[in-house]
Amino acid sequence: MRKSRGAVRLAAALTAGALALAACGSGDDKPAASGGPRVLKLWHYETADSAMGKAWAEAIRKFEASHPGVTVKFEEKGFEQIQKTASMVLNSDEAPDVMEYNKGNATAGLLSKQGLIADLSEEATRRGWDKLLPGGLQVTAKYDERGVMGSGKWYGVPNYGEFVMVYYNKDLFDKHGVKVPTTFDELTAALDTFVKAKVTPIASAGAEYPAQQIFYQLALTKAQRPWVDALQSYKGKVDFHGPEFSYAAQTMADWVKKGYIAKDSGGMKAEDMGVGFMKGEYPIMISGSWWYGRLASEIKNFEWGHFLFPGATLSPGSSGNVWVVPEKSENKDLAYDFIDITMSKEIQNLLGNSGGVPVAADPAAITDPRSKELIESFNKLTSADGLAFYPDWPAPGYYDVLVAGVQNLVNGSKTPDQVLDEIAGPYEDNLADIGG
Repeated sequence: MRKSRGAVRLAAALTAGALALAACGSGDDKPAASGGPRVLKLWHYETADSAMGKAWAEAIRKFEASHPGVTVKFEEKGFEQIQKTASMVLNSDEAPDVMEYNKGNATAGLLSKQGLIADLSEEATRRGWDKLLPGGLQVTAKYDERGVMGSGKWYGVPNYGEFVMVYYNKDLFDKHGVKVPTTFDELTAALDTFVKAKVTPIASAGAEYPAQQIFYQLALTKAQRPWVDALQSYKGKVDFHGPEFSYAAQTMADWVKKGYIAKDSGGMKAEDMGVGFMKGEYPIMISGSWWYGRLASEIKNFEWGHFLFPGATLSPGSSGNVWVVPEKSENKDLAYDFIDITMSKEIQNLLGNSGGVPVAADPAAITDPRSKELIESFNKLTSADGLAFYPDWPAPGYYDVLVAGVQNLVNGSKTPDQVLDEIAGPYEDNLADIGG
C-alpha cells in the first residue's frame, strides 16, 4: 500500500510542455505505422511537488529528449482510482504502456497471476536493474505463480524506497514542553500532554490508508520478523486474536477514547490529514515518506521534523511502488527505456535531493540536509531488517477490508474483537484459495 497509499491527485499543470495530457482511450494512443510518430502512454499518481513527481517529470523530459519523434502522454490518476480499476482497465484497449502500481500480493501480485502485466525478468538482467536493487529491495519486484511476492519472475521495478514514520511540529512540541519521545511510554505521555492542553495530537484519516497504517504500526510494537513473514508471505499461521492484532485493535480504540485521535477522523481522507498537519493544526502525523517532499515544499510557518516510531523495531515500509508494463502495451520497448531512465543516477539524485528515498543515487550527490536525515532513517530500518511491508498486501481487496474495519474502531461502531473477526475472514478465505 501507499503506497499501500491514499488517493493523491496530480495537479494538471505538471511542468508545461513536458507532459501531454490525453483523454483515456483516445485513438491516437496506438503506435503509428513504421517510421511515424509514437506515443508512450504513462500513468502515475504522485503529486507534482512530491519527490517522485519532480523526479519523474524530469525523467519524461529526458526520455523525450533521447527519443526524437516520441511523445509522452501522461494521464492524471488517483491512487484509489488505479487501485480499484486496474484489472478491468488493463484487460481493455485503454491500458497505458507503463504505470505506477501498488506493490504486494493483493495488487501487483494479483495482476501478475492474472497475466495482465509483462514479465520483466529479461529486461531486469539486461539493463542491470537486478544489480541496482539488491536483496530485500527485490521482494516487491518478484512474484511466483500464485502471485506471492519475494520469488519468481520480475513483474515490477521500484525506483525508490518508503517507510512510515512520525512527523512532528517542532513549534507545538516546544510550546507544550514536549520532547521527542524515544520509548512508547514517552510517546503516550506526550500525547497526554497535548490532550490536557485541548490539542488533538495525531492527524489521521480513516476513510483511506492512514488509520490502518497506525493500526498496523501498533501491532508491530508487539511483533517480530517471523510474524511478519507469516502474515505477508504465508510462512506460518496468523492468529488475528493473538497478542499483535489484539493489542493494535484495543490500543487504537483506546487512543480514540483518550482523544489522541479524533473520532470524526474516521470519515477523513489522506489529503485532509496532510493538509491539517501542514496548516499546523496537529502536533503529529504518522504516515509515509511519500509526504516528505511535499511537506518540505509547503510548510512555511513552523519547523518540523521526523522520528521513527518509538518502541518498535519494525515499521510499515518497503521498496516503493513499482513500474509495471501492461501485457497489452504495444510500446513495451519504450516503456522499458522510460523505466531505465528513472533508474539513472541523474534522476535518482534528483529524487533524493527532493525529499525521496532513492535506491540507486550517488550518496555524495545528496546535499539537502532534510533529505540526508530521511535517507539515514531509511537506512537505519533496512540495516536492522525493519521494513514490515503494509497491512493491506496479503489478500486481494484487503485494502477495503482494513479501511472498513479500522473505521469501525475509530467510530466505535464495533468492538475490537468484532473488528478482528471482520478482518480475519477475507484473509483466511484468500489463504484457502491459494492453497495455503
